[in-house]
Amino acid sequence: MNPRSIALSLAAALLLGLVACSKQETTSAGTAVTRLAPAQAYDAVAAQARGFTAGALMAANPVYVLFDPQCPHCGHLWNASLPLHGKVRFVWVPVAIISAKSLPQGAALMQAANPVEAMSAHEQSLLSGQGGMSASSSLPPDVEAAIRINTQLLDSLGADSVPFIVARNRRSGEPVLKAGAIETQALADLIGLEQP
Repeated sequence: MNPRSIALSLAAALLLGLVACSKQETTSAGTAVTRLAPAQAYDAVAAQARGFTAGALMAANPVYVLFDPQCPHCGHLWNASLPLHGKVRFVWVPVAIISAKSLPQGAALMQAANPVEAMSAHEQSLLSGQGGMSASSSLPPDVEAAIRINTQLLDSLGADSVPFIVARNRRSGEPVLKAGAIETQALADLIGLEQP
């Protein structure tokens, strides 16, 4: 490999590290995880993931975003998605991979009377360095179980970082998977949206 190729590879690896939060510990607790093929990923997420909906509620083919409430890159993706809310239905699926705050904050977002408003306030707090919303560690068992299933689903997708986007491209119909935060136009292009 020539020095230029090595430098480009290192730069790409560093850039990826700057746009996604990686798992701090293994969530599968030593259990074998069956990896889903990309063609199966969208249907599996649509059938199993639990989260909250933001954007155009009646839009077909929702875009699923697996996110950890403690991930600042997820906050950047949330902000990038806001201009698309008039045309796209997003389902934000909380997972718990970063810290002890992840699970309670994810539960609080799922149970919020207005999850979109709660998520916006949470991400503003997180991105300003204030740690996000305060949340009770006393969780309803069904909500805790849902977030644990979401986290296992993230493992089955072969993802090792968040945010993790699972969608169908509107133009091709093909499933698309993408780890990391991206800007609004790149998100629109990824999902096959004509104009953001």
